[in-house]
Amino acid sequence: PQKYTKNRALGNWVRRQRSDFKQILAGKLSGRMTKEQMQSLTNIGFECSLRCQGSWDSRYKELVSYANEFGDTRVPKTFPDNPALAHWV
Repeated sequence: PQKYTKNRALGNWVRRQRSDFKQILAGKLSGRMTKEQMQSLTNIGFECSLRCQGSWDSRYKELVSYANEFGDTRVPKTFPDNPALAHWV
């Protein structure tokens, strides 16, 4: 969408929305997007990206598995079994 030549302003806006959406999904606060705006985008089928949602779902499942095994969600930064999970958390 950023390269959407028919409407560059729309493409840039969508890129910013995706960025904010991803930050919220990652648990980071976004000063530009409210939860209501996020819900409005979700209601019309907006996707931050297939990869974004898929990776979030995957990491979430990994975190649930970790919590079941270790009894908490405090994944050490140097967790050798899954460094990507440690980084995500």
